[in-house]
Amino acid sequence: MLYKAPRGTVDILPEEQSYWRHIEQKVAHICQLYGYERIDFPVFEETGLFQRSVGEGTDIVDKEMYTFADKSGNMLTLRPEGTASVCRAYLEHGMHNLPQPVRLFYLIPAFRYERPQAGRYRQHHQFGIEAVGDLDPAIDAEVIELGWQFLVSLGLSKLTLHINSIGCKKCRPGYLDALKGHYSRHGSEVCADCQVRIERNPMRLLDCKEESCQPIADAAPKSVDYLCPDCAAHFSHLQGYLKALSIPFRVTPRLVRGLDYYTRTVFEIQPAVAGSQSTILGGGRYDDLIEELGGKPTPANGFATGIERIILNLKKQNITVPPLPRPQVFIAYLGEEAKKEALKLASALRKKEIGIIMASGDKSLKAQLRLANNLAARYAVIIGEEEVSAGTAILRDMTQAKQHAVPRQDLAEHLK
Repeated sequence: MLYKAPRGTVDILPEEQSYWRHIEQKVAHICQLYGYERIDFPVFEETGLFQRSVGEGTDIVDKEMYTFADKSGNMLTLRPEGTASVCRAYLEHGMHNLPQPVRLFYLIPAFRYERPQAGRYRQHHQFGIEAVGDLDPAIDAEVIELGWQFLVSLGLSKLTLHINSIGCKKCRPGYLDALKGHYSRHGSEVCADCQVRIERNPMRLLDCKEESCQPIADAAPKSVDYLCPDCAAHFSHLQGYLKALSIPFRVTPRLVRGLDYYTRTVFEIQPAVAGSQSTILGGGRYDDLIEELGGKPTPANGFATGIERIILNLKKQNITVPPLPRPQVFIAYLGEEAKKEALKLASALRKKEIGIIMASGDKSLKAQLRLANNLAARYAVIIGEEEVSAGTAILRDMTQAKQHAVPRQDLAEHLK
């Protein structure tokens, strides 16, 4: 039988790697500028970590997690996102003793059993940052600016920043009561999922994509009208900082994000392309999450962005990325003795940081040079019986079809 990649996964072929390496370089550079350090964590965690952090009643926990029992009977889950793991690591390793906020970033594969579509896969890749340990709305602005400048540095244009505040555990209950009251008056008009969300996860009502639910969601109470004084001041300061940074934004009342742990600030950055999959970066505050996981009250915020979705938008906007460097020198040979000398020469040149592709098999010289041309090699180095005896090699410029003999010990200097 012919095996294929599992549904919802893709192979990242060599011709696509330039996008991935380019984005990774931009990630490392922007995080270094803002003082964010890399963290890596296990690809699976205890299932309870995500149930407690992401939240029961969310699509991720209820429908999308890859959960299994290991041979000891422990319930484990392939991580569906990165924030919960960062918070677990923050607690486990005593990072509260470090200067706060602790600034971290990660590049990870994440796993969700979703309906595959453009830019969304069951195994996808995320770049995320977390700033843990500071309540200052200026940190919110820093996180947003880092995400904004990262996308701009990739060449993406016509971006829109949407922000909202969904309050805290003091003021949100009053808003949820108003929200449930609004939807209870339209119970028979909303979709089946929203009928469940009214009791289980009312904030997610505002994020429903069903056409029949849009007018009801548009007319729903706005969270910003129910903020307590502290949350209102926090949101006002954030808007002032974004204006100071000259980052344009829209206050979007229906913006709630899809995870239970968010508090106060939530935000998304969208390109010009409309649609439910248009968001390419999103995040917000989660001031209660570390306490929920057993730690002391610790404010935090961050974002995540999908690499596949970024690449999709780079291609839509016809943005080219630098090609990956590849060997410019091809070594051809004629005969077994020449092959041995070619192997030695290839090894010696690589040790001098010169990239080499060497011929293989018993192809004719014409076939070897055709292969060199197909590989876009700039130079071909040719060794035959005469060159073996003379200690030389033929250096052929493939772009000009010119060649000359060079002592093999001088070849590295000639190529450099």
